[in-house]
Amino acid sequence: MKGVFTEVRVQAGDFDLGAEVARLRAGDPRIGAVVSFVGTVRDMNDGDQVAELELEHYPGMTERSLEDIVEQARARWPLYGALVVHRIGPMKPQEQIVLVAASAAHRGEAFAACEFIMDYLKTDAPFWKKEQTPSGARWVDARSSDDTAKAKWAAG
Repeated sequence: MKGVFTEVRVQAGDFDLGAEVARLRAGDPRIGAVVSFVGTVRDMNDGDQVAELELEHYPGMTERSLEDIVEQARARWPLYGALVVHRIGPMKPQEQIVLVAASAAHRGEAFAACEFIMDYLKTDAPFWKKEQTPSGARWVDARSSDDTAKAKWAAG
């Protein structure tokens, strides 16, 4: 019987969604559902044009934080796999920033785990975002909507 596939990567380069999902599935016949989320750079934020988004992180701490989030998801749902790929460095609008994917026997567990991982990633992972706008560079503040999304998981 196959084990559970778990991988967390922080990298500057882009990722291939199809190849990443194929690795997550890796011929595992138990998998009945794979759910993935890809976050991309928007060209507008808070009413301003965004020419570039730069992500910084704390090496080592960031990976441990992401691994902990994945472990929390695995403790809640019977997953066969979980994958997080998060980019750092400068990115232009429409470029991929993050991939979160989960596999399970059924779609409900895969959807829930994928959403949980993303909600916790947005609030708990040590990343810092800086946008380049027409009026100069600015750091992106945390959003209360991200805290609200995370809070829904506290009940169960």
